[in-house]
Amino acid sequence: MMHLSDLLKKETILLSLDAKNREECIDKMVESMVEAGFVADKSVYMEAVMSREETGTTGIGFGVAIPHGKSKGVAEPGLAFARLKQPIDWKSMDGNPVSVVFLIAVPEEKVGNEHLQILIAISRKLIHEEFRNQLKEAGSAQDIIDILQAI
Repeated sequence: MMHLSDLLKKETILLSLDAKNREECIDKMVESMVEAGFVADKSVYMEAVMSREETGTTGIGFGVAIPHGKSKGVAEPGLAFARLKQPIDWKSMDGNPVSVVFLIAVPEEKVGNEHLQILIAISRKLIHEEFRNQLKEAGSAQDIIDILQAI
């Protein structure tokens, strides 16, 4: 069973990301995944994530969004986490702006339900206010990893 913490690297944890909009936020998070080695082809993966956004918002409510993409541009499954300096509009289901974002990258070959399991695990936890507060208050990348280890 794949563990959330196997998918996160310190490079993909952005604790005060400055982004004006959804696209800039995703772009910067994808960049961190390129640096971490999860994404081999930035533009191909970015296109997959943005086209997924077009089919319906990934803003799940509670100030949280979980954009994701399955793409040939992805070298290995990965996860990025961002806490935004200023909340941004994500056309969320509850109409609230987003300040916490998880970005999930899945290689096209791994079309299994691996990323769905990751999505479900994160979504389940995000319902709990205590968990969201821990993410908002974490002081370091290691804190984020520790919080997610507990899922």
